Amino acid sequence: MKDNLDLAASAQQLADAAPTGSIDRAAASSVAITLATTRDISDARKTLDGLTPAEVRTAALAIFDRLSAD
Repeated sequence: MKDNLDLAASAQQLADAAPTGSIDRAAASSVAITLATTRDISDARKTLDGLTPAEVRTAALAIFDRLSAD
């Protein structure tokens, strides 16, 4: 299993590939920052649950779930 920093790097790649100003870029950037600054997957998930606005939270959780499932 990958650690938080590995997952953060993957999320950052997704953010870099997404169009500037898009929900996908905001969501992937949020996931990257959250993973890079939390101790483990569980803490990252809890942090992302509080993300606003709701549309970014929904997209971020989908990205997080996809990355953490690998």
